[in-house]
Amino acid sequence: MSYTSASMDALRTAGDELADATVATLFERGEVGTFNTLMRYVSTAGQELPDGLPEVAREYLHETGAPPSWVDWSEMERARLFFVDNNVHISTALSFAAMPACYVVPHIAKLLSATHSLKYPSKRMAETGQFTVYLMRPDAFEAGSRFIPAAQKVRLLHASIRHHLKREGRWDVAADGTPICQEDMMGGQMMFSVQVLDALHRLGVHMSNEGADAYYYAWRVVGAMLGVDQDRAPADLTAARRFSDLYMTRHMGPSEEGVQLTRQLIDLYEEVVPGTLLDPVVGALVRYLVGDTCADWLGVPRSPWDTAVRAAPALLNVLETIEDSSPLGAWALDRLGDLTTRFELSSLTRGRVMHYAIPEHLKGDFGIDNSVPPKNRWTPPPATVG
Repeated sequence: MSYTSASMDALRTAGDELADATVATLFERGEVGTFNTLMRYVSTAGQELPDGLPEVAREYLHETGAPPSWVDWSEMERARLFFVDNNVHISTALSFAAMPACYVVPHIAKLLSATHSLKYPSKRMAETGQFTVYLMRPDAFEAGSRFIPAAQKVRLLHASIRHHLKREGRWDVAADGTPICQEDMMGGQMMFSVQVLDALHRLGVHMSNEGADAYYYAWRVVGAMLGVDQDRAPADLTAARRFSDLYMTRHMGPSEEGVQLTRQLIDLYEEVVPGTLLDPVVGALVRYLVGDTCADWLGVPRSPWDTAVRAAPALLNVLETIEDSSPLGAWALDRLGDLTTRFELSSLTRGRVMHYAIPEHLKGDFGIDNSVPPKNRWTPPPATVG
C-alpha cells in the first residue's frame, strides 16, 4: 500500500469499532466498575470468565480471545528466538528509543499526560515491559498464557480513552481526528518495531534480515489484536519504513509534555542504576539513540558521557562476535540477557502483576487543550516518501 498525506489523513478519522462499542455500552449501563473488579481475576487465556461479568464484555472477550487466523506460527517462533537472542538489547531500545519516540510526537505526549499520572512513570514502563515479555513467551497464544488477556484489556483501555476525551470535550476531533486513531495506533506499531530495530542497529547488534522481518511480523500480529486495521497497515518492513518516516515528519516536534515525560523516564532509570556515578549514562543513551534534534526537543541534558556512549556499539560488537562464534558464549549471553531483563522488569513492577483497567475518569489535572498550538513547533521538510 502506498502512503501519502491524504491517505494518512483518512486514517485519523477511524478508531476501533468493536472496542469502542463495547466501552460505550459499559459506560451507558454503569458497568465499568463491575468489569474492572471482575477482570482482575482474569489473567490467563482460556480461564473461565467470572459470574456477573457484563454480557457485552463477555461477548467482546470471546470475539477477541484468539490470534488472527492468518498467523504464520513458524514466523512467530522466529520472532521469539530473535527476542531471546536480543532481549536485553530490545529492552534497552524500547526504554530509551521507542518511548522517547512517542514523547516526541506532541499529541501523543499530551495523551499520555492526560491518561497516566506523571508521578508514576514506572507504571507505564512496567506495563510496556510486561506486555512484551508476555508476547515473547513460548506459550503466548496458548491456554494459560497471560498475553491474550493483556492485549484484550489494553485494547479496551485505548477505547476508553477515546470515549472520555470525546465525551468530555477535551479533544478537538474536527481539527485533530479521533484520539488514538488508526494512524496513531499504526504509528505506535512502528515505534515498537521499526524504531526498535533501528536502535538495535545503532547499538551495533548483529541481526539477520530474517530475524528483523520476523520481529516486525510479531508486532503486526500484536497490532491486529489491539484493533489496528492490518488491511491498511504496512505489511512488511519496507512499507513500514515508508509509513514510519512519513508519520514522524507529519507529527514530531517539541512539547512541554514531551519534556516532562522524558525527564521522568530518565529519573526512573537513574534510580534503577546503582549509585550516582553512572546516572548521566541514561540521558546520554537516550540522546545517542534518538539523535540530537529530538533529544533537544525532549530536554535531554548534555553531558561528557555523550561521547563515551558512542563506544557502546564497539563493545557490543565484541560480545556479539563471541555469541556468533561460540555456542557456549551464546548460551551464557542469552542467559545473562534474560536475567538482566527480568531484573529490570522486577525493579519496575516491584514484583507485582500490572493490571490494565478501564479508567472511569481521566486525570483531572492533566487536561488537553488543543486550541493552543505548541510553541516553537518544528516544521517538517516536504515529505519525500511516496
